[in-house]
Amino acid sequence: MTDQQRLVRKDFDELTALLKDVFISNGTSALVADILSTNCAGCERDGALSHGIFRMPGYVASLKTGWVDGQAEPGVEAVSPSFIRIDARNGFAQPALAAAAGAIDEAIERTGVVVVAIRNSHHFSALWPDVEPFARRGLVAISFVNGLANVVPHGGHTAVFGTNPIAFAMPIAEGDPIVVDQATSVMANGEVRLHALVNRPLPPDAGVDSSGAATTDPHAVLDGGALNTFGGYKGSSIALMVELLAGALTGGQLSFENDFGHCVGAQTPKAGQLLIIIDPDRGSSTCFSQRAAMLCKQLIDAGQERLPGERRYKNRKAAQTLGIPLEHEALANLRHLATRSPTLAP
Repeated sequence: MTDQQRLVRKDFDELTALLKDVFISNGTSALVADILSTNCAGCERDGALSHGIFRMPGYVASLKTGWVDGQAEPGVEAVSPSFIRIDARNGFAQPALAAAAGAIDEAIERTGVVVVAIRNSHHFSALWPDVEPFARRGLVAISFVNGLANVVPHGGHTAVFGTNPIAFAMPIAEGDPIVVDQATSVMANGEVRLHALVNRPLPPDAGVDSSGAATTDPHAVLDGGALNTFGGYKGSSIALMVELLAGALTGGQLSFENDFGHCVGAQTPKAGQLLIIIDPDRGSSTCFSQRAAMLCKQLIDAGQERLPGERRYKNRKAAQTLGIPLEHEALANLRHLATRSPTLAP
């Protein structure tokens, strides 16, 4: 079977509408469904496949078991002119962030900087969709998220950290923002799962098995094993920083505190997220975005192949013209998830 026969192409709105049906059919409010479906479709469109429709069965499992509340209404509290606390109330992180949009804008206007601490939240997606919109408004955004313990500290044998990603987005004069989104583990957990689906070995030094021995077998990492942090002890220190900022400073859970209990099959980690948003022109008498553009040019002139986020933008542009490629089987699975009656926990 050729790729042409195996694939079908859908435009962004079509995929978003189908994903929204999946979320609503499995117990979320229309507002939550709208936010999450846009997020998930955006990941698929931009080629971030480990956080696209691949994640939908995990979303559904977490909703069906009652591990996450798809109807949650977050509580937003501005505790100072530049600090906002959000209690996601066991809901998803992205709707919690959206609920604070007005408070964030007010803080930026008043002080030029805001710290947003989200707790009791579930983040099951990439981080770049959280920060890129701020950069497109001329702001600098930095975010940290912890998660489910599946990463060992440097020299360790037992998982303590989540993959603990960091993301930041910067406006660039006359260009798309620079957007970096990377795990502090050797690779994202979703990438391990994709490797396992096709029985592809992981890179050397990627992780350990359940006994703490080094392995490149993705199944061994997923079955009681764990990933390593990138960069040895230096990456482990950064993972520690993320754990404290996202899990402790926010009042959320630490990664190793996640306990799914009776919610067998649930996949979304209950943890925390910290965002720092800055108006860069408050800190300089020169135009930040122009200075950033100058640096980017220097990087390319020095031989760097592409800038962070550039591949996603290229995929996004192609999808706008050609549609988002989906396998027929994946599309059928989504339609099944959207139509079956959910068995939701009380």
